[in-house]
Amino acid sequence: MKKNERTPLLRYWTARYLITLFVGLAIVGLITTLWIYKLENQKRIAIARFVAEDISERIVDTKGNMNAEPVLSGFLKRREYFFDFGARTLLLIIDNKNNLVFSDNPIFQPDILQRVTSVLTQKDNVVKIKGIRDREQSYLVKKEIKYNQQTIGWVLIVFPQAKVTLNNEQLQLLIILLVSLALLGWGVIYLLSRKLSKPIKDVVDAAKQIVEGNYDILMDKDIKEKEIYELIDSFENMSKRLKQLEMMRTELLAGVTHELRTPIASIRGLIQSVRDEVVTGEEATEFLEISMKETKRLQKMVEDLLDFNSMIIGEFRLQLEKHNINDLVREISHQWLIGQENYIELHTSLPDQPIYVMTDSARVQQILYNLLNNSIQAMNQTGRIDVILYQTNDDIRIDVRDNGPGIAEEEKGLIFERFFRGKAKKIKVRGLGLGLTYSKNLAKALGGDLILKETSEKGTTFTLILNREKPKS
Repeated sequence: MKKNERTPLLRYWTARYLITLFVGLAIVGLITTLWIYKLENQKRIAIARFVAEDISERIVDTKGNMNAEPVLSGFLKRREYFFDFGARTLLLIIDNKNNLVFSDNPIFQPDILQRVTSVLTQKDNVVKIKGIRDREQSYLVKKEIKYNQQTIGWVLIVFPQAKVTLNNEQLQLLIILLVSLALLGWGVIYLLSRKLSKPIKDVVDAAKQIVEGNYDILMDKDIKEKEIYELIDSFENMSKRLKQLEMMRTELLAGVTHELRTPIASIRGLIQSVRDEVVTGEEATEFLEISMKETKRLQKMVEDLLDFNSMIIGEFRLQLEKHNINDLVREISHQWLIGQENYIELHTSLPDQPIYVMTDSARVQQILYNLLNNSIQAMNQTGRIDVILYQTNDDIRIDVRDNGPGIAEEEKGLIFERFFRGKAKKIKVRGLGLGLTYSKNLAKALGGDLILKETSEKGTTFTLILNREKPKS
């Protein structure tokens, strides 16, 4: 595979599974062969024991003599089909003085007899012995020959270990088994990989559509696998979110252009009227006052953009000091109310005991000013606003509650998004939609948070949460 070339999921996992499968089957085949080899040796030992015991009972006559030749010649011929270990098997009869009484091998060597009789003193009736035939490993099965409870000799059967070979039937059965398992395993992994790769391929195709600017993605969510379903569901939610952000970006460009162009055009027209002496005297003074207000509004929008950009890029500093939050809330509310030209009822509710907190008073003022300004805008410049300070077991909270019409249900999840402005606010109030976003980021920088506590047709309540401890830098 080339360095930058990518393999399809179906081919990738199928190929690797086949390699793993073949290695596994080879191991299974080896283990099976060794198991058959072990069973074959156990079978030979069992047969040798049976034959040795049968011989030991037949070879002794009523007088206690061992008549091996006449008994064994016919015995071995009758059981040749049963006692079939091949030509390399030795049958020995030895008396209690280690003399050879009978051997089925006429060229049996004395040194071999000495090697065989050396194991008679061992307790085990089955002994591994080496060097009987060409230094190969062999089994020796021994059985005592007794007469009147006395040992008068031994029956010894020596045969080589079974070789790791399979007969035709065993080989055919093993091959059929391994091939069947290979085909079954390949078929299963192919079907499973194909089923797994399809929804992933659908996600890839959907991602390509998003890259091309198409955010209307519909995907099959009839998926039983939890992880795949969550992937598709998350991707759909992401596409919807990207669509919302794209719409907000488009609206932002149009909104910023409009919001900046309108006061500039107004200021230009008013100043030009004064310069050309179209208006004079008090009317000219009024035109200049209007120009100043428009300039301040324009300056406020530019400052909002700069402040927000500073926070985003991290050029943001806090001056933390210990404050009596009761006095701070009272002072901020009073200062804001003085600057209002409309009829607003502002009520503050403060606890009797002073509450101290490490915070930046200027940033708290920015947040509360934004909340108060939003409240007055929501109430069409008239109504009642309540500022309530209280503490819980974990933190300090400031509620800003108005009696406006509330926030639309479909807009609740978007109010803290940058540049988002509700439908009603777009018509009545100029702005960039950064107030709540900036305020929430400020609250988090102070170690707390800003949340929408509740909203209904009777009004809206925002809650500023301040941490008792010094916020983490």
